[in-house]
Amino acid sequence: MNWVNKSIIQEFILLDFSDPPWLEFLLFVVFLISFVMTIFGNLTIILVSCLDSKLHTPMYFFLINLSLLDLCYTTCTVPQMLVNLCIIRKVISYGGCVAQLFIFLALGATECLLLAVRSLDRFVAIFQPLHYSRLCLQLAAASWITGFGNSVWLSTLILQLPLCDPYVIDHFLCEVPALLKLSCVETTANEAELFLVSVLFHLIPLTLILISYAFIVRAVLRIQSVEGRQKAFGTCGSHLIVVSLFYGTAISVYVQPPSPRSKDRGKMVSLFYGIIAPMLNPLIYTLRNKEVKEAFKRLVARVF
Repeated sequence: MNWVNKSIIQEFILLDFSDPPWLEFLLFVVFLISFVMTIFGNLTIILVSCLDSKLHTPMYFFLINLSLLDLCYTTCTVPQMLVNLCIIRKVISYGGCVAQLFIFLALGATECLLLAVRSLDRFVAIFQPLHYSRLCLQLAAASWITGFGNSVWLSTLILQLPLCDPYVIDHFLCEVPALLKLSCVETTANEAELFLVSVLFHLIPLTLILISYAFIVRAVLRIQSVEGRQKAFGTCGSHLIVVSLFYGTAISVYVQPPSPRSKDRGKMVSLFYGIIAPMLNPLIYTLRNKEVKEAFKRLVARVF
């Protein structure tokens, strides 16, 4: 295996789920449908939440941020995947790989923090409703800045590693674990740093979310009104489902130690939280949310 100078790297070859070959058409159809549904669902949430004054609350402000994240997730990865499913030689340019790595890391870290902040939002809404609207913009901005700052640091560490020829990425996107396998040098220190970052951005926020919801559940059980209790559980329940989907899949990739089956597991899990979860999130947030349904009806009536 030969070292490769990054200045002469033109592209990476991607290995995806194209074995057997007949699977490509099925995957293309599934990914295209998921992509369209994700764009439509998340754009609808953003438009409804922005245009309806009754939804101008901290809860929907954070929901707009999460929907924007899901839009960025899919537009960062799915178009490239759809193109590669239509061609024999599946490649991504070096610049495209760097951009995809940076954006994917930034969005992932930001979503970890935003989900934790949204659980804090639910906590404050129940325990201190008079202070409900404070610091929302600052918390959201801090989440985005921290997420992108972490991506700058981690991407720089990964891209400084010397790579080996042939540079074939055994994945359908440029993700950290797959890129580490291309390195010609020992990556133990890099893997340790990745594990530390994963603990900071996955396990710690998840722990805070679980603690806050333990207090929330105890507070909700004290509510005398059955309707109020059902509304509180419905609102918090949708957030917990999204938290479970995101953190469960992300932790299985970045926190669990590698195993002989981790290669295929990593592909499937990345497929889930990068494509399937952004498609499901709008449905999870809106199916049991009467406020969003009513706001959508008002928007449709106003347009037509």
